[in-house]
Amino acid sequence: MMYFLRAALVFIVVGFKPLFAIDLPDFTVLAEEQGSKVVNISASREVASNQATGPSIQDERMEEFFKRFGIPGFPGMPPGGRENQPPEKQSATGSGFIIESDGYVITNAHVVAEADSVVVKLADKREFNAEILGIDRRTDVALLKIKATGLPTVKFGNPEKVKVGEWVAAIGSPFGLENTMTVGVVSAKGRALPQENFVPFIQTDVAINPGNSGGPLFNTQGEVIGINSQIYSRTGGYMGLSFAIPIDVAINVAEQLKANGKVIRGWLGIAIQEITKELSESFGMTDTKGALIANVEKGSPAEKGGLLPGDIILKFNKNEIIASSDLPKYVGTTKPLTQVPVELLRKGKKTALTLAVGEMPTEDGVAQSNKPNPKQVNRIGLALKEIGPDDTEKANGRNGLLVLSAQGSAVTAGIRPGDVILALNNSAVKTIALFNQELKKIPKGKTIALLIYRNGDTLYVPIRIAD
Repeated sequence: MMYFLRAALVFIVVGFKPLFAIDLPDFTVLAEEQGSKVVNISASREVASNQATGPSIQDERMEEFFKRFGIPGFPGMPPGGRENQPPEKQSATGSGFIIESDGYVITNAHVVAEADSVVVKLADKREFNAEILGIDRRTDVALLKIKATGLPTVKFGNPEKVKVGEWVAAIGSPFGLENTMTVGVVSAKGRALPQENFVPFIQTDVAINPGNSGGPLFNTQGEVIGINSQIYSRTGGYMGLSFAIPIDVAINVAEQLKANGKVIRGWLGIAIQEITKELSESFGMTDTKGALIANVEKGSPAEKGGLLPGDIILKFNKNEIIASSDLPKYVGTTKPLTQVPVELLRKGKKTALTLAVGEMPTEDGVAQSNKPNPKQVNRIGLALKEIGPDDTEKANGRNGLLVLSAQGSAVTAGIRPGDVILALNNSAVKTIALFNQELKKIPKGKTIALLIYRNGDTLYVPIRIAD
């Protein structure tokens, strides 16, 4: 009996094959074939002695790398700056890759934006001084040119075909360590990041560190599907969240930089936000598709075309808007002066407009907030003040109700003192009495949408009514 049990045990161990076993990809061929197409980039600038107290270009690149996510501080900057140091050449390193055999190289704008000189080092150790043909800070893409011919070039993949969970690889120069490969999987697609309206990022868990910026993200077929651009970190180091610019976005920018030295983008002049489940309920929608217009700039193409705050754009030039982040991409790639059909939802009814797309202007300014005075708190926990002559500057000339204090449901929803309430469920607010009267009509458990003006921006905030 003992012999039988042992034999059976041996049979089980030897014959067992896990049902969940998977074959891991082999990246050796990709490394051998694609490594020669990736370059190391050194950006430098001369700093006079009276400027030596400032951060180095490497420090600035690292700060730029992390500050996009609002992360305070970054490693490597000694307390007290760089006092009493002689003039020096400050430098930073990054990555890039060859897109045309006669010397066109693509990288991140933040790698070379402040540089006086840029050196591109090929995998075969040859070095070339590079000309910056153009940079685009909105997408963080830059195009360089070196005097070389017959260079190996990358192949482009289709980011639209990328699937969450598929294997990808990055090649770059983290911390100056040239031709380093790291691998991982796609974690998400079309990721919208703070202040990055024109890039639907590819999120991965590939290890990306300073120096990887501007390097390629490959699929398993050896095609470039993105440019490694950012990471999210609470420590200044890699934490498993990396973001790449889709290659189709980057190439569109590079082509314009090559032709014009700048990027010409379509522009409507609207502020948009994502439609949450709560907002969709307050607007009487059955889903969360579309881009909600929170603000329309005066004199903009959107205003001239008839768009209004509270409109929800469902289609732009026949392209369905699934998430709000889809809209800036479609608008930005539209040639200015083009007449574009737009389908939208307005007060629960579908309607169609034709807009003449404008050209995106330069950056604009912001406004400030204000001090409260005690007043009666309404049903959702707000103490309000009607906008008077002394408050018009704080409200940027708008009519509405100034929030003096917030508690209860209002605080939970994110309303704060200094906000200006412009509308309740698409109806403009004029007086506190009328506003509170409308609040009383709304049944308990229902969700309302308040249009808020805050520090130069407008947004809809959903609040669930609870007694």
